Amino acid sequence: MQRIGVSALALAAGLSAAQPAFAQSPQPSAPPNPTEAQPATLPDAASGALAIEVVGKRLDRERSEIQPSLGATRYDFSKTAISNTPQGENAPLNQVLLRAPGVVQDGFGQIHVRGDHGSLQYRLDGVQLPEGLALFSSILSPRFADQLSLITGALPAQYGLRTAGVVDIAVKSGTTNPGGEASMMTGSYNWLQPALQYGGRSDKFDYFAVGQYVSNGIGIENPTSSTAPLHDDTAQWYALTKLTALVDDNTRLSFIGGGASARYQIPNVPGQAPSFPLNGITDWNSALLDQRQWEDTYFGIASLQKSYQDFNLQLSGFARYSKLSYQPDALGDLLYNGIAPWSQRSSLAVGAQGDASWKVASNHTLRGGFLVQRERVTSFSQNNALGLVPDPADPTAMIPGTDPVGFTDGSDIVGWTYSVYLQDEWKVIPNVTINFGARFDAISGQISENQVSPRINVVWEPTPEIALRAGYSRYFVPAPLNQVGFGSLAVRAGTTAEPENFQNDPVRAERSDYFDVGLTVKPVDGLTVGFSGYYKIAENYIDKGQFGAPVQLASFNYANAQVKGFELYANYDKGPWSLYGNLAWSKVNATNITSAQYNFSPGDLAYIGNYWITADHDQGWTGSAGAAYVFNSGSDWATRVSADMLFGSGLRTSVITPNDTSLPAYATLNLSVTQKVPLSGSKGTQIRLDAINVTDGVYELRTGEGVGVGAPQYGMRRAFFVTLAQKF
Repeated sequence: MQRIGVSALALAAGLSAAQPAFAQSPQPSAPPNPTEAQPATLPDAASGALAIEVVGKRLDRERSEIQPSLGATRYDFSKTAISNTPQGENAPLNQVLLRAPGVVQDGFGQIHVRGDHGSLQYRLDGVQLPEGLALFSSILSPRFADQLSLITGALPAQYGLRTAGVVDIAVKSGTTNPGGEASMMTGSYNWLQPALQYGGRSDKFDYFAVGQYVSNGIGIENPTSSTAPLHDDTAQWYALTKLTALVDDNTRLSFIGGGASARYQIPNVPGQAPSFPLNGITDWNSALLDQRQWEDTYFGIASLQKSYQDFNLQLSGFARYSKLSYQPDALGDLLYNGIAPWSQRSSLAVGAQGDASWKVASNHTLRGGFLVQRERVTSFSQNNALGLVPDPADPTAMIPGTDPVGFTDGSDIVGWTYSVYLQDEWKVIPNVTINFGARFDAISGQISENQVSPRINVVWEPTPEIALRAGYSRYFVPAPLNQVGFGSLAVRAGTTAEPENFQNDPVRAERSDYFDVGLTVKPVDGLTVGFSGYYKIAENYIDKGQFGAPVQLASFNYANAQVKGFELYANYDKGPWSLYGNLAWSKVNATNITSAQYNFSPGDLAYIGNYWITADHDQGWTGSAGAAYVFNSGSDWATRVSADMLFGSGLRTSVITPNDTSLPAYATLNLSVTQKVPLSGSKGTQIRLDAINVTDGVYELRTGEGVGVGAPQYGMRRAFFVTLAQKF
């Protein structure tokens, strides 16, 4: 049996050798039989650590075979690839993922994969993390990853609930990253980012810990085109610990715990006129607004992995706590928004996940599993707004008064998720593999829904240099539990916080049929080219928008949507050179908003109810490219020089009708140089220079107009960073 992984793209070269940035793998064939490898036996005291390391690596391999991405499109980022991204491991996770085909950049640090707004799931060592409340910050960092993958397309049955893409992170360990490393990045926008990691192994125990702190003056995208945003400071920390213990040569226990805490100022736009009068105040300096937001998330995963002959199993328990708090400008929020909410929302999710594989015959491998999760979301808000009073010129009309009134609202919702799946990987003939199965998902919360979702993928490898695939997946995507209830709308009646309409049908789960085809070819040594095409037909299509404060995303449904697109990618990776390029096109059309209608004006609801519109997060053309060269490869003075470019044709905005226009296209160029420095007695010293947006191009991600778009955002202007890293 064989398993072919076809390299599709490479970002840059490593310091010692050129390595691909990420590889695109159709996963066409059955994974190797774990019993074909000779099982290692736990050593006695005299045989040392080598056999223990062999056992750990074998269990890592067998864990990956429990949940392979058979027939889907997989983009793998190695540690070298991550370091080749501008800012390297110091970069936010979304910046690394933007280098994969078809990943679109948005404001607030969001990314969109293959035409979906969010719907990404994140996995650590194969365990799915529950979705949290944070918007501006990601709780995960590239610094945590030994291997990072983005899996898209027609996903096999083990992947459900969040299906736009799977961000799969193989977490670093003391075995893969022994010793310690300290680094400091500093640069533009008063940026300070120290980081520290340490790992090792003692007999049967493996330990690894990493943490970083981030402080700068551009925590959220600048709402203006200026080089210096106003009131945009942030302070953040991220941390993760991983502990593993070998019970015997086929059993391993592991624990992963981590968290992130971030504090943000909401940036200001100067020169704005107040929208509401308050106590006779009709003028106010909007540059002095002081709005702030806090985002905190903590998580833990405990797992038992067992391998016995042809059977592999991983059982895990997980927990995630997330909290979001918003503090308004007591006067300014009333003047500009008509409501000043002191708001806090929290979510606690706990659950269990199990996945197993069993090779029942030489050409059949069965896989199955389950997930059970309970989530409780609570919210409370103390609000001030302006009361509505009769208009002296028209007693039948109401206008904002000048005196504030107070009210409170809140909610407490408990939701359950149940999922099971079963599938068979069947090698029909040596070069044709069919992976077919189904999953069942059921949810309860504001509403209860369920669905059986069949999946099938076919992969044909006529030669080792060519792989073709085709797949179909039925998807069921639940809405996030943190939705606004009707009671929260009722208490706003008679105030400036009153919505234009009170219609608030519950957000339902999205149901869709997804079709995917692909071709990967290696025409000559070192060169790989590929193509992927997809088409999705959705009912209750879930989109998200930013409506008011606190600054977070609220979900709503379109009755119907169509998503289609394709991706072209190529890379050349040989010797000291590493080159890659990709180009993607997508189109997302939707019609008729059928839930959370209170967020929209009656005019927009009427228009979208009668016409198809382009989704606000749709970007027609998206591309990226990169090149790197290593001087003195393999020497103590190795130097890596790389260039990197991102391109976007622009997200949508509204001029006459909803989402009728694209923003101007943009392209950003980034440069990096990394130099090894062989200091006497040092285990490794490295200096890195990064230049972001070196042409200082001004590009707007959002105008603040469009369906569900709440604020303007501009991309980062030219910035320079220097990083010093020392191993010990």
